[in-house]
Amino acid sequence: MAEPITPEPRAGRYLTQATGYRAFHPAALPPHPPVALAGEVQGLLSAADRALGRLDGSVLTLPNPDLFVFMYVRKEAVLSSQIEGTQSSLQDLLAAEAQLVGLHLPRDVDEVVNYVRAMNHGLARLDELPVSVCLIREIHAELMHGVRGGHLQPGELRTSQNWIGPGGCTLSTATFVPPPPHAVPEALGDLERFLHAEDGLPPLVKIALAHVQFETIHPFLDGNGRVGRLLITFLLTEREVLHKPVLYLSHWFKQHRQAYYDHLQAVRDRGAWEEWLAFFLRGVIAVAGEAAETARRILLLRERHRSAITDQLGRAAGNGHKVLESLFDRPIVSVNDIMQLTGTSYVAANSLVSRLMRIGVLSEMTGFARNRRFRYAPYIDLFTGGDAETSIGDDGARSG
Repeated sequence: MAEPITPEPRAGRYLTQATGYRAFHPAALPPHPPVALAGEVQGLLSAADRALGRLDGSVLTLPNPDLFVFMYVRKEAVLSSQIEGTQSSLQDLLAAEAQLVGLHLPRDVDEVVNYVRAMNHGLARLDELPVSVCLIREIHAELMHGVRGGHLQPGELRTSQNWIGPGGCTLSTATFVPPPPHAVPEALGDLERFLHAEDGLPPLVKIALAHVQFETIHPFLDGNGRVGRLLITFLLTEREVLHKPVLYLSHWFKQHRQAYYDHLQAVRDRGAWEEWLAFFLRGVIAVAGEAAETARRILLLRERHRSAITDQLGRAAGNGHKVLESLFDRPIVSVNDIMQLTGTSYVAANSLVSRLMRIGVLSEMTGFARNRRFRYAPYIDLFTGGDAETSIGDDGARSG
């Protein structure tokens, strides 16, 4: 029988398995003794709530909030995927979604496209299904379909042991070994019960605890990091902490990736829940402020370009405004797209594109003589800071 190695019960125990390696068995949430919501954590929680309130208000004042969600979702998709080692940038994602031919795109861009699809699928399903093991498995299937790791049972809980650590490590030398496969269903069931329990915990605290617990369980053979970060978005939306999914928290995790991993491990090793909460809440405050500023700049950009179209396009201004509004939902377009949107001839649509280029709304991005595509560069640029950085590597997950 497995023997306890570490007596620390607050987050769980390391147990020696029959073949000699140690695996972590997480304790059910909430932690015991309870998380201390006092001192620094209490102050950060209040500040995070205020920051999210300001962000929610900033986005809801935009003319059509649903249009602007488009880029926030894609920013989160790119950053979360980069944490797992993808090279693709936001520009690559937009180009792939616009189905541009003849451009060299990273091979892993399909993984980011899948992330967007998984997020949109999950947000739509929240209307009829709560955040649950069932939804988590659906999301994983969407995320892993047809991409790297897609052969590792998309949507299915693992039936073999996995582990986390540097390349070449084994179960005996791994940084962390999640619970053995037979313990995964029960651990996920405990997590689902915690999510639905009326325990009086503030929503942000509950979300922060749930993220660590999911990453600790590591229920799939691949994709756990991305699903765990998607879980944050779904819970923020389900609990109406935010009305729209506009918090790209992966930006914080990517900027402080080693601290992120260290805090996850400190919870397992020392039950350091308060330290993790402080880190998580600082991230919410920082990223919410950045996202609110982005919303403000979007509004200013829209007004500037609306004025330019009104002042300089004359009788074509009506169609110019129609194109401008569509660019917030689809920032890469062709002349044919403009023709269909405005109901005009190809010649008229091509002329409108040329005039929008002259006033700085559109710019040609392919360099082709045919099959040209045009992008709303000033808008895209509001979201691309840091996206093209060198990828930071896999989370080290292994399986056997």
